[in-house]
Amino acid sequence: MKIPRSQEQKYFSDVVTSIRRRRTEDDPRKRDLSPTRIERPGVSFLLARHFGFCFGVDNAVEVAYRALAENPNKRIFLVSEMIHNPSVNADLVGRGIQFLRTSDGKEIVPTSQLQKGDVVIVPAFGAPLAVMEELSSAGIEVTAYDATCPFVEKVWRRAAQLGKDGYSLVVHGKGYHEETRATFSRVQQCAPGGVVVKTLEEVDRLCLYIKGEGSREGFYREFEDKITPEFDPEVHLRRLGVINQTTMLAEETKEVGRRVRLALIERFGADSIQEHFADTRDTLCYATSENQSAARALLSDSISSASDLAIVVGGFNSSNTANLATLLRKKFDTYHIRGAQDIGQDGVVSHLAPHAQVVQTADWLPSSRPVRIALTAGASTPDAEIEGVMCRIEELLRQETSGTRDNVDVHRGN
Repeated sequence: MKIPRSQEQKYFSDVVTSIRRRRTEDDPRKRDLSPTRIERPGVSFLLARHFGFCFGVDNAVEVAYRALAENPNKRIFLVSEMIHNPSVNADLVGRGIQFLRTSDGKEIVPTSQLQKGDVVIVPAFGAPLAVMEELSSAGIEVTAYDATCPFVEKVWRRAAQLGKDGYSLVVHGKGYHEETRATFSRVQQCAPGGVVVKTLEEVDRLCLYIKGEGSREGFYREFEDKITPEFDPEVHLRRLGVINQTTMLAEETKEVGRRVRLALIERFGADSIQEHFADTRDTLCYATSENQSAARALLSDSISSASDLAIVVGGFNSSNTANLATLLRKKFDTYHIRGAQDIGQDGVVSHLAPHAQVVQTADWLPSSRPVRIALTAGASTPDAEIEGVMCRIEELLRQETSGTRDNVDVHRGN
């Protein structure tokens, strides 16, 4: 991380950050996906090989604190949340930064209230072109503190190239997400047409229309709020490429591309598929892919047999964190929490359930000791919050036994 040293205590962790650095030094090619075992009184944590803050988040946080340092007497705004981490956003707000919009795009501070000299930070997700143009028209220098993740910009460049080659675009993402809205605004500008799909069920419905089945009326009924203006299914579903919100599940994005390709083959034949389908490379960011691969490693038989449950730390509105929880639920009782604050003094945990509702669960820690916990975190979760969760669980267990805290013992593997 390259944030000012005054902020290190807030985001760094003596234990977790040192583990991250040591694993990188020992395995620079990132071939070893085995977790790190951290032994504490009454609990054994299996920390995923890859977790937490990524380059794009690092960069965004650095940009935000640099804006604060360089503009002590100016009003500073964020287009929306800097990243999907409540503590980071709360700290920025506490330092005087204001949000122009909510995460779903609703206006908080009208652009008309901005003044010459105000500073506006573009968050890691980027911002829709209309918002950028509106800010520029208001006299804001939007490039001065643009924290858009480079891997999001990579997707935009790929979209532009596909559009230039005449392909309409299927965007695998969540239509309400800041990143997908920013990406889709660029699709509208650069491609003949575009459609957003979130689930494989939606992809299957889209594939029916790709194959020429169903009516125009049926298509518009199903996709009217997910397509670019003037989208014509008879025209724009003939040549397609697939791009994605960078934080989606890698396996799902690949499956989206596979199903779209098969639908085009069924309609136009295998011999002409190159004319109708752009064989795009995966546009997930490296951190999303690495974190998901490390989560899958936690599911291996040798690791899963050594774990009683899993904890995923990250914002409740963090897409990449939610996808890590989805992966781990394949084998574990999994608790997606924002941080130590979600584990109460009474031991009740507040967590995001699979149906996207926050629920409270008591007696979630098994009675056997030591408790064995698989642990990972989303790309916007600071190391300090991960250690905070570890310490909170240790505190609960210490209360049971009235023991004292021992030194931390760290081991490689399971």
